[in-house]
Amino acid sequence: MQSKLIVIEGLDGSGKATQTKILADKLKEHGLPVKQLTFPDYDSPGSALVKMYLGGEFGSKPEDVNAYAASAFYAVDRAASFLRGWKHDAENGAVLLSDRYCTSNIIYQMAKVSPEQRDGFISWQEDFEYNKLELPRPDAVIYLDVAPDVSQKLMEQRYGGDNSKKDLHESNLQFLLTCRDSALYAAEKCGWHIINCCENGAIRPIQDIAQEIESVVQPYLC
Repeated sequence: MQSKLIVIEGLDGSGKATQTKILADKLKEHGLPVKQLTFPDYDSPGSALVKMYLGGEFGSKPEDVNAYAASAFYAVDRAASFLRGWKHDAENGAVLLSDRYCTSNIIYQMAKVSPEQRDGFISWQEDFEYNKLELPRPDAVIYLDVAPDVSQKLMEQRYGGDNSKKDLHESNLQFLLTCRDSALYAAEKCGWHIINCCENGAIRPIQDIAQEIESVVQPYLC
């Protein structure tokens, strides 16, 4: 089978890591060669600039680093990860499941540009990472849509109410609201699959979301 790259996107606290693992386990049960990816790759020295940015070393607000510079930080991390780790898998028939990917720049960094600049930013980002850096294009992108107020509650649980543990993005609710607008715009323009993960102001059952993700992914693996 030709390699496939499936990306699971979403705001912080949307359950990406959980759903990526569930999907990976399911595909492995079917005998498929699965490689899980997570970005940023904090275990790699390639993520140094990302860590500095999210840690506030370049400014206390996301907008203190412009969309293109911050995108480059994340892109370098992905390029290093690809060249050092999963290039072989991508060239040899693996199903690559990525918790975040190049598409995260469209969600988080496009939130810094004006609405009339969005299309230009998407074109720049795709050309930079897929053409210039030669990273694989995803076969499918699944966006887990969670209302920011719900994701904030989930992050509060994750960090035990200690807001000091939140990074530059997580601690800025207004920025996350703008990121959600960016994500929904990109999903429509770029053909991403949107899965509504909320119901009655709370997160839907994890297994219900997992089944919906599996139904989206299945046609790409046939």
